[in-house]
Amino acid sequence: MKKTILITGASSGIGKTTAKYFHEKGWNVIATMRTPEKEEELTKLANILVTRLDVTDLESIDNAVQKGIEQFGKIDALLNNAGYGAFGPLEAFPREKMIQQFNTNVIGVLDVTRAILPHFRANKDGVIVNISSIGGKTTFPLGSLYHGTKFAIEGISESLHFELEPIGIKVKIIEPGIIATDFGGRSLDFNNDENMTEYQASVEKLMKFHNNFNEVASQPIVVTEQIYAAITDGTNTLRYEAGADAVDLLANRKKLNDELFIAGIKQQFGY
Repeated sequence: MKKTILITGASSGIGKTTAKYFHEKGWNVIATMRTPEKEEELTKLANILVTRLDVTDLESIDNAVQKGIEQFGKIDALLNNAGYGAFGPLEAFPREKMIQQFNTNVIGVLDVTRAILPHFRANKDGVIVNISSIGGKTTFPLGSLYHGTKFAIEGISESLHFELEPIGIKVKIIEPGIIATDFGGRSLDFNNDENMTEYQASVEKLMKFHNNFNEVASQPIVVTEQIYAAITDGTNTLRYEAGADAVDLLANRKKLNDELFIAGIKQQFGY
């Protein structure tokens, strides 16, 4: 019997690459996104259900889970992939954008996970994969909101790992480095107020660093391969690093004390 994965944020980047990869591996795929009517590629493939799911809309979450179960009978894995990055001086963010960042990247993951848990619990089986980031273990300047959400995903996932393992449900964390996706486009919410002159030197340093992303970025398939390994390797391994830069940076984070590691980040950004 074919296995089935439900993926959030499957319209582009890591989510779409993963949907196609699992399809090629013989899985059924529930590819969810906020605007499925705009999807033209995945809809042409057999055994892929393209349906609406907005992680901030509870009704859409429940509907997507139920449609997936109705079409394929069972869901075996969940990939919590949907999210975006809010960067900029904290003072420059309206409160509603602060809330939106956490609603999407944290509360959305909790709501989607909670919606599928009764199904997994009834089957005493299932794998939940949460996309974290190197930004869930380390931080860059002007990323207090984004990093706050990814640090939260790390803690939520690790605790759920204990909570769900006795039931037969596995929880996995993927920690990508810099990936060649649209993170700098629609997946980035950058806020700045040039009247706050004290922050502009930091903004300039961040923009310069961001412009060099392509030189070190890995392709989404690097993350997808780690997702597939996490779901299929049959182990209770919790964390999977994705990308050479992620491996190197996270190794340094483990090895160095705060003073030395932060000094290295400052040097990288030109402080």
